[in-house]
Amino acid sequence: MAKLKVNGQVREHDAEGDTPLLWVLREQLGLTGTKYGCGIAACGACTVHINGEAVRSCVRPVSTVEASDAILTIEGLSPDGSHPVQKAWAALDVPQCGYCQCGMVMATVALLKAKPQPTNADIDEAITNICRCGTYNRIRAAIKVVAAGGNTRVAGLASQHADGSVT
Repeated sequence: MAKLKVNGQVREHDAEGDTPLLWVLREQLGLTGTKYGCGIAACGACTVHINGEAVRSCVRPVSTVEASDAILTIEGLSPDGSHPVQKAWAALDVPQCGYCQCGMVMATVALLKAKPQPTNADIDEAITNICRCGTYNRIRAAIKVVAAGGNTRVAGLASQHADGSVT
């Protein structure tokens, strides 16, 4: 049995070396937050972190990941959704269908780690994930909210909720 360090825990799997990391995470380890979208690393739904870097797991053979490498999936980011990026996503109602959003969140976390105050050009360069629902304006706004310490007023989006509150 081969070993991977996922979300801080050493996990065992018996996949062939050429199996994409995505399928080991989903099928053998039961971590289904990481999604299959395209299988060619174009859409980003499969984004996870390996040693703090965002990678597309659908094309990464599991044999290229060392047992000592730290893999972080959306499940390990925050078990209760309290990560600042997740909170900004919720505050601005970013997701529509939500399918791509785990990958978007993971890509955003990596961007903000590398560049805590990203410019629009930084966002364009780093967030190449595809959202078929077209939530790109809200994604950009949520990134700006996190960079501003959680202040939703900097987003330039005002959402009035059913309870009358405005974010």
